[in-house]
Amino acid sequence: MPFSSLASPLDVELRPDKPALLCVDPPDDAATWTAEYREALRAQVTEHGALVVRGLGLRDAGQAGAVFARLVGDLMTEREAFAPREAHGRGVYSSTPWPDNQPMCMHHELSYQQEVPGLALFACLTAPQQGGATAVADAEEVLRALPSGLTERFEQEGWILTRSYNDEIGASLAESFGTADRAGIEQYCRANAITCTWQPDGSLRTEQRRAAVVRHPVTGRRCWFNQIAFLNEWTLDPEVREYLLDVYGPDGLPFNTRHGDGSPIGEDVVKTINSTYEAHTRREPWQAGDLLLVDNIRTAHSREAFSGERQVLVGLGEPLRPADDCPALEASER
Repeated sequence: MPFSSLASPLDVELRPDKPALLCVDPPDDAATWTAEYREALRAQVTEHGALVVRGLGLRDAGQAGAVFARLVGDLMTEREAFAPREAHGRGVYSSTPWPDNQPMCMHHELSYQQEVPGLALFACLTAPQQGGATAVADAEEVLRALPSGLTERFEQEGWILTRSYNDEIGASLAESFGTADRAGIEQYCRANAITCTWQPDGSLRTEQRRAAVVRHPVTGRRCWFNQIAFLNEWTLDPEVREYLLDVYGPDGLPFNTRHGDGSPIGEDVVKTINSTYEAHTRREPWQAGDLLLVDNIRTAHSREAFSGERQVLVGLGEPLRPADDCPALEASER
């Protein structure tokens, strides 16, 4: 059955440079309404990559969590976080802490894990006075728009994420791995193809190699799916980057990305990726009570700079293993 047939009960507005928008009359109970229209909502997300639902009137974490659960069932527990989030119930988190005046560039949620969320859900309880949109970009379009030489290398080699865990910056070991026990952390790393090395001072460094291009599990189409630019040193604010390099050195940065062969990724590559994302960005300003559904494989998302209070809750669901479909990585590991 075509996606449009499943989606037909919903009158969705399609607009240039904006995500698909569905405006509904406020229901008596948002979770019950969501359960009734679940299949139609999911079909719209598959067809368009992202969907804003306006009119549900989401006001608190309990309400948001109930709506999330109606859409995906069991919500994922976040692992390998690079910054701590506040939990608002099982599988319901605050958005990633990030300076209000700095944008968080495009990325796919947890794309450095072996098992990644297929769907990301966002609920806006308080809209900022200005800015702060969770913008989106189509990963199929981005892949087509990027220079072929750049994408071919990453598709052949994958990409590497390096991380350094310490007590001063970023998520703690317990927040990232669910335990601070060394044996438990090492077991997690072995099970998830992560190389881990304990430093003399007790800190931990990890390295993991992942696919940069994957096939969508439903459509089969190729998507640019990674955090190559987002977690690279050249995306950091220049003053922050200089400070971190001065304190921790190039090999001790809290996070950084490399080519799949281990060589550094140049500033020009990061700028090309980020500018291509920006050229394909669609944004819709948040309104209090909004729900945003994002196909995490097909669609990257960002968070724009803002002023005023902003409260957006996040849920992740439908775990899958897209790297299993990357022949280049499999071949290189044999």
